[in-house]
Amino acid sequence: MRTSPRRQLISDSVLAVVVTASSLLFALSVGPGTNSGWEGVPVFGRPADGLGLLLIAACTLPLAFRRRWPFLILLATSVPALLLTGLGYNPGLADFAAIILLYTVATQRGLALSVLAALLVMAGYLAGALPASEELGWADHAIVVVVTALVWVVGRTIRLRRAYLGELVDRADRLERAREADTRAARAEERSRIARELHDVVAHHVSVMTVQAAAARTMLEKDPAVAREALMSIEEMGRTAMAEMRSIVGVLRTDGPAERGPQPGMDDLPGLVDQMREAGLTTQLWLEGETRQLPPGVDLAAYRLVQEALTNSLRHAGPAARAWVTVRHEAGELTVHVEDDGHGLVLKRENGGKGHGLVGIKERVALYGGVLRIGPRPGGGFEVRARFPLKDR
Repeated sequence: MRTSPRRQLISDSVLAVVVTASSLLFALSVGPGTNSGWEGVPVFGRPADGLGLLLIAACTLPLAFRRRWPFLILLATSVPALLLTGLGYNPGLADFAAIILLYTVATQRGLALSVLAALLVMAGYLAGALPASEELGWADHAIVVVVTALVWVVGRTIRLRRAYLGELVDRADRLERAREADTRAARAEERSRIARELHDVVAHHVSVMTVQAAAARTMLEKDPAVAREALMSIEEMGRTAMAEMRSIVGVLRTDGPAERGPQPGMDDLPGLVDQMREAGLTTQLWLEGETRQLPPGVDLAAYRLVQEALTNSLRHAGPAARAWVTVRHEAGELTVHVEDDGHGLVLKRENGGKGHGLVGIKERVALYGGVLRIGPRPGGGFEVRARFPLKDR
């Protein structure tokens, strides 16, 4: 888990303060002529004063921003480090700041910058070691080179490991997205197969029912018993076809179990109106014309239209709104009119709210060749009007 930039700044600031305080105390406690620093450079007899302490602080305090600009800070702190050496001050522990910055560059920057940072640290060491070349041996130089190389290698290893782990996480995310896409594709393919099976089931049963109906018509006068058996077989085949269709269509529409109850129709409108009244919507129902038996599809589509329109009125018409449902049976036509006097958002109600809403109603009405109007009502409110053509039976 990555640390937030604010926490990084706080931790680096604490590190900078600790290193600065340690360097200043070390510089004040070490006298002239003693070796100091991680490279063992001797002090050339100049005791610590205000300028020396200021230069030490300039080398260590920038560690607070080491993760934001590591290479630039390493480049900037090399100037006061060279001044400390050139003026003969004891650097204290300021040289450790260069090692910390080298490690930071190696862990957070590319190969080129990390190599350049290592060369910069070595150049700073050589600049400080040249005045004391007689006091330092090959072992001292070897230790400095080994420590610098080890810090660089550790930093690069950590960077590569982080990159590798990040690649693993990205690959896992890509695989998860690919698996979800494959699942959706497989589900869509399975639904398509089920739809083909539905077509085959309906075609088979309808074909058998057609043949049996023709046989029953032929044998109706010659042998009524045979015709009766054929009609019974047609009834059983129809019930079987309806049960299979409902099961398959239920699987296609939802991921849950298929709905097996009887489908509602226009005869159930009084119960629907009572439900809306109990829910708080004042609703009235008018039936005009001679009531006739409707085709099952038109019967269900008209009921769903009223149900969805009243649901939208209940949701969006506002408090104290009233709704009217008018069903008019005419010769060759069924008109369904639902209106309310509410003041809800028209656009939202036309879209049916968050769900499929009246979009599905449009498809149902169009399926049976009807005409649908959805929109604001003259004088305020909202209305849904549909006309279904009825063929003479």
